[in-house]
Amino acid sequence: MNEASRSRAGSPLRCWRTMRDLQPYLDGEIDEVVARRVTRHLEECLRCGLEAETYRAIKDAVARRRRPPSDALARLRAFSDELLGEHEDPESRGSGAGPEERGR
Repeated sequence: MNEASRSRAGSPLRCWRTMRDLQPYLDGEIDEVVARRVTRHLEECLRCGLEAETYRAIKDAVARRRRPPSDALARLRAFSDELLGEHEDPESRGSGAGPEERGR
C-alpha cells in the first residue's frame, strides 16, 4: 500500500502495540496472527508504516555492512524522541508504576 492510501494516524494504543511488535515482525519472529495484525496496521497507518520503512532501510544497510541512510537515522531519532517525550506505556496507565518498575 502506498503513502497516499494510508491514514495519517492510528489509535495510540494500536500504534504502541504495533511498534512493540515491529522488530520481531521484521525479523519474522512472531506468530501468524500477530503478523497479520501488524501488517494490517502498517498498511493503514501512515506514521507506523513510515517507521517500518525506516527500520527496514536501516536493517538492509546493516545487512549490507553500510551506513544507514542519514534521513532514515534522523527519522528514527525523531520518532524515538517523540515516543519517549509524549507517550507512556498505554497498558500501564494509572498503575502508578514508573517505567523502571513496569519492566520488572
